[in-house]
Amino acid sequence: MLELGQGNKAPQAGDHIKDVSEATFMAEVIEASQGVPVIVDFWAPWCGPCKTLTPALEAAVTRANGAVKLAKVNVDENQAIAGQLRIQSLPTIYAFWQGQPIDGFQGALSGSEIDAFVDRVLQAAGTAGGQQGGGLEEALDAADQMLEDGAVDDAAQTYAAIVQEDGKNARAYAGMARAQIAAGDLDQAEAILNGAPAEISKSDEVEGAHAQLQLARQAENAGPVDELRAAVEADPDDHQARFDLAQALYASGQVQAAVDELLELFRRDREWNDGAAKTQLLTIFEALKPNDPVLLNGRRRLSSMIFA
Repeated sequence: MLELGQGNKAPQAGDHIKDVSEATFMAEVIEASQGVPVIVDFWAPWCGPCKTLTPALEAAVTRANGAVKLAKVNVDENQAIAGQLRIQSLPTIYAFWQGQPIDGFQGALSGSEIDAFVDRVLQAAGTAGGQQGGGLEEALDAADQMLEDGAVDDAAQTYAAIVQEDGKNARAYAGMARAQIAAGDLDQAEAILNGAPAEISKSDEVEGAHAQLQLARQAENAGPVDELRAAVEADPDDHQARFDLAQALYASGQVQAAVDELLELFRRDREWNDGAAKTQLLTIFEALKPNDPVLLNGRRRLSSMIFA
């Protein structure tokens, strides 16, 4: 069980446990989750299991001392939100981080299962658990900086040395793959990711490297930016041209511009090509660093459209 340090004064329950309505959902859940994970409890007065689950959730969130928030949504009074999130049974619990649902469950859980759920949410948001030793962390930070500065070979060697030291270090495995992507060796990057131990194969770091590899594969077939931009300007409703333009922009390093085009495509027709705009946006977001302004702003804008 996660142990959180106590400050001089514990926050009041009202600071991190709130009743949320359709009018406040955007601010209290989507925007608030940019900085701290928010657990949303969908309940109703007539729901028997809700009467035991909600107090247990409140207690677990209170023990977390502000590291996570709880938003309670009465579905009888807020049916539009319940419909948008396809709530079909109660209680239903979703955890949001940076504007997106990252975990959840339905039905009542035991107290220990609720504590485990809260811990899992905190770990997914990077606010708890699983820290590597200081030496490896410093080496990983140094390798990340090398890669960012273009010293691809040095970064690759550092990541590989860390894997030798810690064979299940997800960040190092992902770093090795990212270095190969930067070097243009996509097949080697794929081999590295496919060879990651099962315990880390679904980690955020490895999944993010998979997303970056997918985007790099797309970039190999991206069309000319100028021609695609001209096609979009000639016919703003040419969704395929706009989607292709976004891929070409990403391939040329214009990530913000790519996100802008995909958001515009989502605004015009979110269902086009089985929701291709949203899928591509989420792939780009997954490939970016968690604190990247393009990701944070893009998630916020996408969430605003989804819940508008």
